[in-house]
Amino acid sequence: MNTETVPNRHDDEAVAPELAALNLPPKPDGPAAAAMLSAGLGIFTLGFLTTLAVISGSVKEFLRWWEWGQGVGPLAGKATIAVIVWLASWAVLNRMWKERDLDLKIWFYRGLWLGVLGGIGTFPPFFELFHS
Repeated sequence: MNTETVPNRHDDEAVAPELAALNLPPKPDGPAAAAMLSAGLGIFTLGFLTTLAVISGSVKEFLRWWEWGQGVGPLAGKATIAVIVWLASWAVLNRMWKERDLDLKIWFYRGLWLGVLGGIGTFPPFFELFHS
């Protein structure tokens, strides 16, 4: 059995009897999995760019361009790109998985781990290890 796709696993009676009485139509889990993974990708992008800006002066200068000349602070460019990655990945994954029934537990943990890695990347004691 493929661990990423779970066919016909909606058994409301066994999971939540109070929902089974409502006779709700089954909906695919793909859009929820897309939201979880894209959130992790956005957070990972922020952490990765934060660490990369410390390592590379050229990346730091590139990210300043994304501040749009507003001078709002060093995270503006990184946050702008992270939001773009989050929204773009959400749109693409949602479209790809719109009608698929996926194992939410797997995609939740993948998104969570990306988020944890991204959070570590924004933690000053971590990215300052790379400061030259």
